[in-house]
Amino acid sequence: MAGQISPTRSAMLASKASLKTAQSGADLLKRKRDALIGEFFALVKDALAAREELSGVSKGAYTSLFGAKAWDSPEAVESLSLAGSGDYAIDMQIDNLYGVKVPRIEIPERDTATTFSPINVGARTIQAATDFGGVMDGIVKVAATETKLRRIGEEIKKTSRRVNALEQVLIPGIQDDIRFIRSVLDQREREASFTLKKIKAKLEADAKREKENMQAGHHGSAAD
Repeated sequence: MAGQISPTRSAMLASKASLKTAQSGADLLKRKRDALIGEFFALVKDALAAREELSGVSKGAYTSLFGAKAWDSPEAVESLSLAGSGDYAIDMQIDNLYGVKVPRIEIPERDTATTFSPINVGARTIQAATDFGGVMDGIVKVAATETKLRRIGEEIKKTSRRVNALEQVLIPGIQDDIRFIRSVLDQREREASFTLKKIKAKLEADAKREKENMQAGHHGSAAD
């Protein structure tokens, strides 16, 4: 970059201002990244807990399903599954977390009232249906936490790349420009100082000769 910049005092001031802005930007991005990392690790615990909860309710639900099929017959279980409602509405809001848009999903309250006639349906089949409702809740909770986790992780990577670009490319480049401009200005100042000394010495020498000539001329007039 040094070869593309004009080594002037105005360029020096502009480069120093750019350096300050870049360093401030890097500091802000690092603070954002650190905050996001804190949120990420806190959310990892929630995601693992949601996964563990889903695993637990799934095992219980499949146990209930096997029992229902054994006691109430597979046909009764299949009939119940076809009779149930397929609607499952969720309430999703978008939160802004340090500039990252993440979903916030509210688990809907399930209606415990039966949407089918319980005649010829055993208690185990009804229990299996209830347990699989819990599985659906668990899936939604896992999806919500892991989607949020993924977006925060992507933002951490993006922020880290921006910090690296500033600290490893932009800031060193500006610092090189400043060093280049300073070296040229210092060289010019040394050359100007040397030139001024030569001019001063020449002027002093001229003044001295002129004084000597005047004194010589004065003595010559006095001798006449």
